[in-house]
Amino acid sequence: MSGAAARVSDATDNWVDRHAPLWSRPYLRLSRLDRPIGSWLLLLPCWWSAALAAGIAQDVRRLPLILALFLVGAFAMRGAGCTWNDITDRDLDAQVERTRSRPIPAGQVSVAQAAGFLVLQALIGLAVLLQFNRFAILCGIASLVIVAVYPFMKRITYWPQIVLGLAFSWGALMGFAVSFGRLDATALTLYAGSIAWVIGYDTIYAHQDAEDDALIGIKSTALLFGANTHRALMAFYGLAVLLIGGALLLAGAGWPAWIGLAAFAAHLCWQIARLETGDPALCLRLFKSNRDAGLLLFAGLLGDALLRAAG
Repeated sequence: MSGAAARVSDATDNWVDRHAPLWSRPYLRLSRLDRPIGSWLLLLPCWWSAALAAGIAQDVRRLPLILALFLVGAFAMRGAGCTWNDITDRDLDAQVERTRSRPIPAGQVSVAQAAGFLVLQALIGLAVLLQFNRFAILCGIASLVIVAVYPFMKRITYWPQIVLGLAFSWGALMGFAVSFGRLDATALTLYAGSIAWVIGYDTIYAHQDAEDDALIGIKSTALLFGANTHRALMAFYGLAVLLIGGALLLAGAGWPAWIGLAAFAAHLCWQIARLETGDPALCLRLFKSNRDAGLLLFAGLLGDALLRAAG
């Protein structure tokens, strides 16, 4: 199969298509390195919690190293999770227009080859995890249970986005686990806020496949909310802002963090106002824009950590 014919339909003209060796392209697509937005969305709660924990400790000396390790770990484990998802969903993916060109249903790699690649990525994630304290290692390993069951949730519930939120928000706990060797109310509140954010943005994402999902029996909050999606997003995004604000209060965060939260909230409001659920291309753009929303919040948390450490 040629490089052009092997492209995934919603990820064309990226660095993988243009520059990666032909033999590597199916594996890079399995790990979604042609579409790194998911890795960013997994990483951002990690960075939020690391910055907020550094602000509480008033010590940023280890923060650059922690942020770098989280970056590597998030990309490795996002890749592993996507590979696992593609292995379990290979028959369903073959029935959906947007996903039938993924490497396994398209015949570019076998299930055994994908499984071997999954192990390799998981070992990279483990190598990162072993750089942390014992509590953080155990906390990171615990997340694998949620990652393992997530692909099956869309078959049994209209709320698979909750399970995705539990998995993708786990980093909101990891910064505290790494920095303090424990979890507290601040970490749990930040985690809850991130879960609400994930439910919101993944509902937008799921609207791309709503028609195909309904035909083949896959469930999602996009199908559940339907015409009420805008109201649902107001509820979940509003809850995300309130809970993250609660975490800032518990952490005694200063004005840079609150400015970051305000910018984050404004971005979420813009998404709701802009959304047209019947426009798949727009849904994808708005979903991807959550990286920018998360970075705005992170910038505020980082500024607060630096200010408190300097004081």
